[in-house]
Amino acid sequence: MNASQTHENKLTVVSLFSSVGTLLCCALPSLLVLAGLGTTVASILSSFPGLVILSKHKTMVFTASGLLIAVNFVYVYTLAPSLKKAEQACKPSDAACARASRMSRMLLWTSALLYAAGFFTAFVLGPILKHFD
Repeated sequence: MNASQTHENKLTVVSLFSSVGTLLCCALPSLLVLAGLGTTVASILSSFPGLVILSKHKTMVFTASGLLIAVNFVYVYTLAPSLKKAEQACKPSDAACARASRMSRMLLWTSALLYAAGFFTAFVLGPILKHFD
């Protein structure tokens, strides 16, 4: 695995953890309260008080995570293929490189789906429920 592939994997992992972070700080507590599990949220927040700080700054957290995921999409689907064509990343026939690219794409899409679920719960679900209340 060369430097370009390593860089792609680092971006993917960072975007995955940032999307999981947005899910844990902002979306999961809202979803648990919606499901009637408010005491569970209180227990989690007493165990991990840092989540309150993230929740207070959820717009900034979601913006940073969204930017990381967007940059990763650009890298994985635009820059990495052009580097492969120029054979600066790895040879197109390299099986290990193909597996790493496939794994990177799976992690990227998992990150994007987690981010979308968190965004919906943190920003969209509340106004929808208010409208019907």
